[in-house]
Amino acid sequence: MAAALLAAGPVLARDATPAARAKAFAKLPDWTGYWLTENDETSIGGLAERSVQAKETGANTGPRAVMSLFGFAAPWNEEGKKRQAAARAGSARGAQGWGYPVMMNAAAPIQFIVTPEEVLIINAYRDVRHIYTDGRKLPSADDSWPTVWGESVGHWEGDTLVVETFQVKNPNYYFHGSPPLSEEARYIERIRRVGNRITDEFTITDPVTLTGPWKALVTYQPAEGFDRMISIEFDNDRTDYSGAGTGGIKPPSDEK
Repeated sequence: MAAALLAAGPVLARDATPAARAKAFAKLPDWTGYWLTENDETSIGGLAERSVQAKETGANTGPRAVMSLFGFAAPWNEEGKKRQAAARAGSARGAQGWGYPVMMNAAAPIQFIVTPEEVLIINAYRDVRHIYTDGRKLPSADDSWPTVWGESVGHWEGDTLVVETFQVKNPNYYFHGSPPLSEEARYIERIRRVGNRITDEFTITDPVTLTGPWKALVTYQPAEGFDRMISIEFDNDRTDYSGAGTGGIKPPSDEK
């Protein structure tokens, strides 16, 4: 199936007939709906629910899940450790989205739009990834430039989408919780649906900040109760990064 889709991709992108596209669509997996990261227990405020309870009650709620792609378990080299320490010591800040890779491990629901030519991954913070599956190769470094979502191409191996991404602008500058990888990092993902879950297996290499491949697994479960994606504006952002810097919500200025 992968070979057929790759061979048909460029043709479909140019002049596919409705019948040809319908046939190509029929071979693609069903990833419809909205999905949330499983197990990390992260709330929309960016903290695990148990962390919120511990802060409010002072109770010890036991081990707390850590978002896989924040990088705490990554094999950092000395440069990576230096960057990680600097990132944790710096002041937290809001951002116009999460950026890649942590948009794949964020508190917001995500949506996969699967077509024969590309897969779009979208979240409510207006992060959008374009993963081209029309047979093209990754562009050379001379024909692209780093962005917060990088350049991605993919191909299908059965029902698994294999994605290669590079040219990701240092994500820690975009969103404060992101791993401080360099722009030389390369990302391989294997995304597939397993029953009522979608799994995303990451292998990340970076000669600047890592001693070897960093492997991480993110699993998504259906986001119950969502029937549409809503993008919100940030003009009235009341995220509170003062004090402990935990990202709470400040009350309006007229509230005591």
